[in-house]
Amino acid sequence: MDILMNKEQLLNSFFSEYDNALVAFSGGIDSTVVLKAAINNLGKENVTAVIVNSELFTVEEFDKAVDLANSMHANVVTTNINYLSNEHIRMNRSDSWYYAKKMFYIEANRIKAKLNLNVVLDGMIMDDLDDYRPGMVAKNEEGCLSPLQAAEMYKDDVRDYAKSNNLLNWNKVPSCSISSRFPYNSEITQDAIEKVMNSERLLRNMGFATVRVRIHGDIARIEVNSDQMAELISNAKDVNKKLKQFGFKYVTVDLGGFVSGHMNEELSEKQLNKFKA
Repeated sequence: MDILMNKEQLLNSFFSEYDNALVAFSGGIDSTVVLKAAINNLGKENVTAVIVNSELFTVEEFDKAVDLANSMHANVVTTNINYLSNEHIRMNRSDSWYYAKKMFYIEANRIKAKLNLNVVLDGMIMDDLDDYRPGMVAKNEEGCLSPLQAAEMYKDDVRDYAKSNNLLNWNKVPSCSISSRFPYNSEITQDAIEKVMNSERLLRNMGFATVRVRIHGDIARIEVNSDQMAELISNAKDVNKKLKQFGFKYVTVDLGGFVSGHMNEELSEKQLNKFKA
């Protein structure tokens, strides 16, 4: 607990250099902790949450993020980004995350300038330094900052902070861009996005909170936590029927279970090293 308290002090001291801030807010636990800390240290009138509506995230996630930011009494600004207008993103190339984050941080800086705010903050944590994160390069290029990394906070630290501060989403299951369901170098279309979103919504409603439906042409590859695999198999008939109705020809289960960033296994060492922080 002393370690967490020290990290909280580091987090609070981060804000001493600023009068106000724009927080990149997704509704996930990391950005919620940043928003909470910003409000605590700068005052709610000096903190604005920017929330993006795009084709790569569900409407439900967008609406929940707006509701949560409003419930925390932050100023809220929403914006739309058409990520698929960029060829690197639409064709899901190995550098697509760089271009997606570049588009976001440019838009965030535009809003920051319009509102005359000091800084753009995001929710990147220490764990992100060990993963393939092209977005970190884009963030640094655009001069945006990560308070949780400044406070040396890892995933467990963030969850403990959220729980101790009574944040409603302290145990929220992580989510990410729908593009992570597509193999690299395959085109992301609106039709395919809808197949994946409909399939994952169905499975979440069946009780599989952590689920990914990876798309390989007309094949759906379902990932759930290993301890829920037997339950998924027991519902195989219904799941198979529904996902075929959504447009898949074949429905499979990944026996390796859910793995965050699974599609990154396709990348070469050269591609992975290109965007190492």
